[in-house]
Order: sequence, then structure tokens, then C-alpha cells
Amino acid sequence: MSNRELVVLGIESSCDETGVGIVRGNTLLANVISSSMDQHAIFGGVVPEVAARAHLEALLPVMDEALSNAEITLDQVDAIAVTNGPGLAGALMVGIGAAKALAVATGKPIYAVNHLVGHVAADILAQGKVSTPTIALLVSGGHTSLLLVNDLLKDVVLLGETIDDAAGEAFDKVARVLGLKYPGGPEIDRAAAGGNPAAIRFPRGLSLPKDMSQHRYDFSFSGLKTAVARHVELAESKQEQINLSDVAASFREAVVDVLVTKAINACKEYGVNRLLLGGGVIANARLREYASEKCLAEGIELRIPPLSLCTDNGAMIAVLGSQLIQAGAAPSSLAFSAESTLDVRKVQS
Repeated sequence: MSNRELVVLGIESSCDETGVGIVRGNTLLANVISSSMDQHAIFGGVVPEVAARAHLEALLPVMDEALSNAEITLDQVDAIAVTNGPGLAGALMVGIGAAKALAVATGKPIYAVNHLVGHVAADILAQGKVSTPTIALLVSGGHTSLLLVNDLLKDVVLLGETIDDAAGEAFDKVARVLGLKYPGGPEIDRAAAGGNPAAIRFPRGLSLPKDMSQHRYDFSFSGLKTAVARHVELAESKQEQINLSDVAASFREAVVDVLVTKAINACKEYGVNRLLLGGGVIANARLREYASEKCLAEGIELRIPPLSLCTDNGAMIAVLGSQLIQAGAAPSSLAFSAESTLDVRKVQS
């Protein structure tokens, strides 16, 4: 059997989505996701202990469904891949424990891989490869990272990341300020419909000339969140009615502006005419629209995998494991553990 025909099962459990994906070489066979979002909505955000318990309950049914969808049995799987970081430690340990148990029980090799690099690898399932070099903008509830990917397995450079709230986290917190439900991203998207994105000039974090030397490609959304809160508090103190649509649209525009502007600037500085988007916040319609507009104007190719491959999923982990196998990488030892702050430059543990 050639490497391209190897079947890899991937397990993802870094946050609140339990994902199992199966690939044969670079071909997607199954991608099943179970989200515990409704359980976290009660608390207004992700609770690590709740996430870990939800993974425990969902993992076996999700894996059974993935195998069924792929029309294979576990015996036909050639290797196991699993996220070992970054992410919530307790949640990661559930997926890792399951993957190790499968590897020991079946005698299959195991590959511990990086969650963030997995988001980049997802584009393989859409176009057969990750064209490099590429700038990758990864935006989710837990991560906001800007990467220079020269080689998916050997040369991934972290250009910048959030120094406080991730973009998705900022959406959740601002939604709470505005009296909207969790998760905040879809709620703010709905509230922003018909709103004027230029109605309020909210701050663009780390975008001033003084920020360029140390934080050129870093992100900060804490000040933006505070600015929205102060705007609402001031209106309430004056007993004025706020225009929810305008506030939501203006907040969303500030986030999108910073994300896309920094990504485009990185493309220009590093001479890379390709931008890849990944992560759950890519579901935001305005982010996709704004990125499309700016990339078209600058002659930059924009890559956005299908949304089912942008959110956390096992398929991206499986295909990253498949790339390692195709490159001749040795399996991971069973000694690896969860690394909640795993460096993006460490593709495999």
C-alpha cells in the first residue's frame, strides 16, 4: 500500500468541539463534529471542566459515526493522529487518552500534532495541497495567530498573536455587554445587519505607529471590548437609547479591519501573494467579505477552506498526520502529553 492510500483517523478535542475525521491520503472520507456549545451557553462561555466531560461522552459515538460515514472499520485504519496542543489541558487529555488507547489496542502508529498547524493543513482537503509560502490568519475563540508558512511540516513562523483576548473571545464578551446570547459571533453578525459600520470609530488595537516596532503583527482586543462597554455605559447614564445595529456593526468592523490589515501587511512585507484563513471566526460574513475585497485590490490570492473545515475538526488533524506519514516522519512515542501552550513551530510532538 502506498503512502497516498494510507487511512488516518484524526481526533480533535482542544476546546468545545469533539471531532473525528478520516482521510485516505489527501482525500476526505469522513468529518464528524459534536459541539458542547449549548452546555457552555448556560455559563456565557467555555467552562474547561464541562468541555472535558462533554468530550468523554461524545468521543465514542462521534468515532463510530465517522467510521460508518467512511464505510470502513477500525481495522482498516492505518494510523491515528491527535491534537496534543495548544488548547484546554483537560479537554486535550480526553482526546489524547482515547488516541493512545486506540493505538495500543490496535497496534497502529500514533502521531501527536499541532492544532494550529492543523488549521493550515485543512486546505489540503479543499485543493489537494497547501500552496507555500502562504500567510495564514487563524481566528477562533481561543486563538488569533498570524503565521508565515514556508513549509507545512518544517518551517512555520509565528509572526504575531493576541496579547490578551482572542477575536472570538472579544465577540463573546461584547455580545454579553450588548445583552446578546452566547456564542457572540453569530449574535453580533445578526445584530449588525443593517447597521452602519462607520457610525462609531472604535479603536484598532496595536495599529498605531508606536506599536509597529514591537507589536507589528500582534493583536489586542481588550481595549476595543472596553471601548464598547464605555460607549454603552455612557448612553445608559444619559438615558439614551443605543442603536444596537450600529454598535454591533462598528465593533465588528474594528475587529475585521485589524485582522485583515495586519494579514495583508504581512503578505506585502514578506513578498507572499497568498493568504489562507482558518478558525471558527472565519464563519463571520463580514470578515470573509472584507478579506476578499482587500485581497482582490492587492492582487493576493485568498484561500478559505469550506466552513466545516475552518472550525475545530478531526479531519484537519487526520490530514496533517497523513502529511507527516507521507514525508516519512517517525510516529510519536506514547510518552507525549497535553501541551496547552504548544508552540506553533512544533508541528509534531
